Amino acid sequence: MIPPLTERFPLLCLVTDRHLCGAEALEATVDAAVSGGVDLVQLREKDLPAGELLRLARSLRRITRGRAALVINDRLDVALAAEADGLHLPEASISVADARAVAPSHLMISKAVHDAAGASEADAEGADMLVLGTVFDTASKPGAESGGLALVREATRGVRAPVLAIGGIGPANAGSVIEAGASGVAVISAIMSAADPESAARELKQVMLAAWNSRERVGAGA
Repeated sequence: MIPPLTERFPLLCLVTDRHLCGAEALEATVDAAVSGGVDLVQLREKDLPAGELLRLARSLRRITRGRAALVINDRLDVALAAEADGLHLPEASISVADARAVAPSHLMISKAVHDAAGASEADAEGADMLVLGTVFDTASKPGAESGGLALVREATRGVRAPVLAIGGIGPANAGSVIEAGASGVAVISAIMSAADPESAARELKQVMLAAWNSRERVGAGA
């Protein structure tokens, strides 16, 4: 059994994109990234048919079981069939409340949010986790407005659920995101495009841990 996610803060989430690493290398990339410190894997291959997505989800479940949590993007049926730990709801998906009405109680539900109001709403509906973006400019969402660290500070203020920041995050700025109030980060290209996904994940996690420990010391001394 892996420790509960709340005991693994700060959380490092890998959002998959097989187009960055090659479809044949996706499982190996995830395996290496988990070895490097990834706590949560979000399967987000939106262009795959349901059958192929389920086969991939089951493969990632075998890789992550006992090592990292597995969350499926926007497909409750696939999440349940693959025995995943959670369901991630994009902003345009159903509400957290509607998902709660049909999902089993053990299933973690995360929600994509893009401002403080959306974070408060999803938190009030009982989201277990919030994925906040876009924080910095990113190639995965060209043209998307980025909110920077101010967005992180505003959205994390007063919400119960842990907030993972996403968008243009790498070793150079991951620490600042944690210092701004995030409970973790979610990345795509920083790991999926890396020549050595295990080392990339380990570097990110080390930066995040240093910032988290510094934040905790400051909080304890306040």
